[in-house]
Amino acid sequence: GRDCSNLSELGKRAWTTKRNLEVVHSTSHAFLLPALLVDFGSTLAKRASAWNNRVRTSEAIVDAIQSKIDELAFRLYGLDTTDRAALAGTLATESAADTFAEADENEEEQTSSIDAPKLTADLLAYTLGAAFGRWDVRLATGQTNTPPEPGPFDPLPVCPTGMLQNVAGLPATQDDVPVDYPLRISWPGILVDDPSHSEDFEHRIHDAFTVLFTDNTDAIIDEASELLGVKSLRDYFRKPSGFFADHLKRYSKSRRQAPIYWPLSTAKGSYTLWIYYHRLSDQTLHTALADFVDPKIKDIRTEISLLRESNNNRNRLEELLDLEGELLDFQAEIERIIKLPWQPNLNDGVLITAAPLWRLFRLPKWQKDLKACWGKLEKGEYDWAHLAYSIWPKRVEEVCTKDRSIAIAHGLEHLCQMEPPKPKAKRGRKKAE
Repeated sequence: GRDCSNLSELGKRAWTTKRNLEVVHSTSHAFLLPALLVDFGSTLAKRASAWNNRVRTSEAIVDAIQSKIDELAFRLYGLDTTDRAALAGTLATESAADTFAEADENEEEQTSSIDAPKLTADLLAYTLGAAFGRWDVRLATGQTNTPPEPGPFDPLPVCPTGMLQNVAGLPATQDDVPVDYPLRISWPGILVDDPSHSEDFEHRIHDAFTVLFTDNTDAIIDEASELLGVKSLRDYFRKPSGFFADHLKRYSKSRRQAPIYWPLSTAKGSYTLWIYYHRLSDQTLHTALADFVDPKIKDIRTEISLLRESNNNRNRLEELLDLEGELLDFQAEIERIIKLPWQPNLNDGVLITAAPLWRLFRLPKWQKDLKACWGKLEKGEYDWAHLAYSIWPKRVEEVCTKDRSIAIAHGLEHLCQMEPPKPKAKRGRKKAE
């Protein structure tokens, strides 16, 4: 009785200690805030150092708890010194093998949680998510209390703890957010790399930093840029090997790739729309054209006309003509995708949903993977997907006549010409002789 009680208490303490380290990982159900908002200091470097100390202390606590659990278990099983040594050696070998396997499967998990540039990248991803309404900044400012810790065996929540939620615990909509919420949210789920636009991503990230760091905003942003080795946050987001490459890595595991912030760019990256995956609808690309691309082309053509009339600044004129050409190609590609028709359904998964847009991504690895997925969609390898049915309805309906599982996936079981499987006959009990 007493030993069982001690084991239960030790296990709960270990779980709580480990969970308190999980609250900074945005892919975890326990996510609350990025590490640089959990531990405080005047600079990001000091905050990273504070988190470093917390990680080391927590790991030491868990190791001490594990030793106590081992000692209790050895005593309860009546193991002598020789048996204990043999078992401890076996467990150490298995633990090392598991660690190696995890590192091989997901290198990101082995990246040190105390690395200041990595933690800075986490912070930037958080501010972008906050601008889209994914995360609740009131948890960082103290305007909303942190929810109580759940039990180890409680059901997992629908949303991470730090997500902006409604009273039912579901992702918040515009109607769920009070008028005095401290940050303006871009509800259509589209931001743009364009300093002249009100939905410019860098301006919106700056707004989030202002909420989080108040009067120290500019100094913190300068330090973030320095830690990331870039001149500005805009440079970090513009480089395919910068923000998006890091984001893709963090939201990938094994063969699953699921980035939720998508940079759709012109060929040279002179103009980029940032799309929030969870707000996708069949109107997203229409909104992108109407509110961003079309007005930008109009503004550029106006400036081109003025420059031609004045015959001044030839370099600027050539620059604008190049950008106009890029934008027209960008516009034409978006229009082509709309006409497929592209009707995103999040149940298809990120890779399939993004596949038709593969030409608009600049990161080579991601573009290559999307292009390969698009090829498989065209060949009919993913006819179970909603996207396949929206683009090739006749082909998918023909497949449904011969494949019941695909027919069921599309709600077209009535088209299936195959006989449904007969239920297995129940075997009766043998009568006792």
